[in-house]
Amino acid sequence: MQHLRLGRSGLPVSKLCLGTMTFGLQCDEPTSVAILDKALDGGITFLDTADAYPLGGDFSTAGRTEEIIGRYLAGRRDDIVLATKCFMPMGRRPWDAGMSRKHITSAIDASLRRLQTDYVDLYQLHFDDRATPIDETVQALDDVVRSGKARYIGVSNWQAWRLARAVGRTELLRTVPIVSVQPRYNLLFRAIERDLLPLCDEVGIGVIPYNPLAGGLLTGKHRRQEDAPDGRFTLGTAGAMYRDRYWHDREFDTVELLRPIAAQAGISLTQLAIGWVLANPTVTAPIVGASRPEQLDDALAAVEHPLPADLVTRLGELTAEWRRSDAER
Repeated sequence: MQHLRLGRSGLPVSKLCLGTMTFGLQCDEPTSVAILDKALDGGITFLDTADAYPLGGDFSTAGRTEEIIGRYLAGRRDDIVLATKCFMPMGRRPWDAGMSRKHITSAIDASLRRLQTDYVDLYQLHFDDRATPIDETVQALDDVVRSGKARYIGVSNWQAWRLARAVGRTELLRTVPIVSVQPRYNLLFRAIERDLLPLCDEVGIGVIPYNPLAGGLLTGKHRRQEDAPDGRFTLGTAGAMYRDRYWHDREFDTVELLRPIAAQAGISLTQLAIGWVLANPTVTAPIVGASRPEQLDDALAAVEHPLPADLVTRLGELTAEWRRSDAER
């Protein structure tokens, strides 16, 4: 498995990152452990989680994923680059969410307890909180790193202009830099190519995109005439989010255009979709999830067998309409 530096940091991470949102919701603990074993055996040593996982819309489940990972990492913590996130509500009190100093400092301690470790490698803000001053947030994250509870900081689901502003404030305040961003990116959602990816190129921020398979739609297993089977599209509040993003005729039409291209190339649609994301030079490591260990096979194959340049170009031209933003669509 190839390793790449995460942004302008010195941290090497595997070219695939294992997403763990399914752990404790779609997957019981034994299945989650089998997925983790499969990932490590395949060379995936970069794990991404969040304090709010699994996203079942119930506070009682929040933190379950970190607990599963914590039990798994006993005795092998040094074999993993571990990333987690904070922001989402972890209780009913107003200060149990967001990017305030109060929430960040309590959230990192709670995550470390669940993960059974004294530090995480990458601590990320799951979403943007416009109500909290950026200076308060970056200074709180600076304290987290200087205390030894995290090695690096990143963000997730941030617009380019907000990330640019945050980068500017970290430079002015001389706090620890933001080394990564976690955006949604796939053949059906390419809006970040307009501003976020050029920004990351310019300032040296690593890109670890999620949803490279559009919640599973780009596997080709779903049919528009049928109800969504058990999986990402049926998981409570998260399922509603995925249906709103992808369960539309235009998305299904694009998948049908991609299906014969994958067949002609002699690979699965899954390998095609992940391979296309991997081919973007600004991308560090796509985040791939699984509900069964064997689902990682195509992702591992995509790393081992990169797509030819002409196929990458063809796919880019075919899906060019998806470069438009949500607002324009």
